[in-house]
Amino acid sequence: MKQTPARTRRLRLDTASYENLRQQVLRRDAWRCQSCGAMSNLEAHHREFRSHLGEDSELNLITLCAACHSKAHRTFN
Repeated sequence: MKQTPARTRRLRLDTASYENLRQQVLRRDAWRCQSCGAMSNLEAHHREFRSHLGEDSELNLITLCAACHSKAHRTFN
């Protein structure tokens, strides 16, 4: 019988901790969209979506402007 791997619990931060992480990611990415280089309307995007068990972690977040963030989500829907 084939065994399925055990599900690991994903890291999901509380609101204040997530805001601190988001600010850290924006600083890391030099306050620029990592897709188009824009410096306004910046958001943190989960590379692996939360709905796909993506974690709230620095390695899983990237800075995108609102337009590129929207495009990223349309690509996968």
